[in-house]
Amino acid sequence: MVTIAIENLRVRLGRREVLRGLSAMLRPGALVGVIGPNGAGKSTLVRAILGLVPAAGGTVSVDGAPLTTLQPRDLARRIAYLPQGQTLHWPLTVERLVALGRLPHLGPMSRISAADEAAVQDAMARADVTDLAGRVATELSGGERARAMLARALAGGAPALVVDEPLASLDPGHQIDVMALLAREAHEGKLVVAVLHDLTMAARYCDRLLLVHGGELVADGTPQEVLTAERLRSVYGVTSHVDTAGPLPFVVPLERARD
Repeated sequence: MVTIAIENLRVRLGRREVLRGLSAMLRPGALVGVIGPNGAGKSTLVRAILGLVPAAGGTVSVDGAPLTTLQPRDLARRIAYLPQGQTLHWPLTVERLVALGRLPHLGPMSRISAADEAAVQDAMARADVTDLAGRVATELSGGERARAMLARALAGGAPALVVDEPLASLDPGHQIDVMALLAREAHEGKLVVAVLHDLTMAARYCDRLLLVHGGELVADGTPQEVLTAERLRSVYGVTSHVDTAGPLPFVVPLERARD
């Protein structure tokens, strides 16, 4: 299990301060949704958690160890990452693409083992791409490619999973499948952090939401606590119909809010 501690995190990209004093404790066993409008700092936050952008201030710790002290291979064994956008440059089959998720567990010049192969097959089944195993990944549709890349992240078997906009390019059925999968992974003991734009999916599947706006954490709690019509008006600038108390929560933006 993995716990990530974020304390007073600040990140600058060029002249702009993208994250400003953000703090949160992320514990295993929960699906944590990171939400907020475009440019809020959501993707920068998850990239900072993985050490992909440097901190201008504050700290990120993984299981009590400062992020800066962890070797990339060790971090990859603990936290799997699915970035937004699934650009592929090599004509690998889907099965070989998913097998790349096992690289953190392989030594130099070592060959994939039976255990590695089993992990690959399991990941493809969970992401619903088994029937695509022999297809060339660069020839897939956007939705098929997104599911194959998710399978690659799952194949590593890391106890934490960070996914950035995992629903992009997916049809409604596969959106539901992916969110159910992420929730299941979390409830089986993983820490799962997902950057999301679909507020209904966030309300329905996430255990906890971090609402980021202007580089700051403006709300942190359950979907019922975070997703209020008043807060969506102030952060997103929209009026909305919100029902997070029913068996199937939903959030429907209605129109731009008028002052």
